[in-house]
Amino acid sequence: MPAPFAESRLNAFIKSIEAEYRRYKALADAALAQVPEPLLSQPGPAGGNSLTVTCWHLSGNLQSRFTDFLTSDGEKLWRHRDEEFRLRTASRAELTQQWDAGWRALFGALVDLTDSDLTKTVQIRGQPLLVHEALHRSLAHAGYHVGQIVYLAKAICGASWRYLSIPPDGSAAYNANPQYENAADHAGALGRETAT
Repeated sequence: MPAPFAESRLNAFIKSIEAEYRRYKALADAALAQVPEPLLSQPGPAGGNSLTVTCWHLSGNLQSRFTDFLTSDGEKLWRHRDEEFRLRTASRAELTQQWDAGWRALFGALVDLTDSDLTKTVQIRGQPLLVHEALHRSLAHAGYHVGQIVYLAKAICGASWRYLSIPPDGSAAYNANPQYENAADHAGALGRETAT
């Protein structure tokens, strides 16, 4: 195999995983940006988690899992998971600070990973997982909670909601010009919309 090809394939899996994480963060960011600040901490239906609580939990999870990712257990002694689910009121600035701390821990860990790290072993609650298994587990967990965030944000916004993917009755138009199939393109488009 020629060296340039081998180099171009280096870290392909890690970059793919990172792009999907960035897509999920962008989806949540774009959803949260649509919600008026006083409603961010409003409990969900039937006493469910608020947007603030869900973000607090996901951030706590990411900070715990990805601080010293390869060298310490992913469930840190300093993490208080039950506290993440406590009813709380936070300003948008406080929520953003907490939310971004989790994503910084994740992206900081990913920047140092290579595909050769994928078969190393990490631990979560003392249980061994290969790095690629831990990444898949975490990505699924993030997707689960981002789905909750988008769903609740849409319910709060009602008729003022701006769709983050293909809007109702928009499939034919999108299929004629499918521009956001790539995770990085979708995240970039969502980021531009959030900034405006």
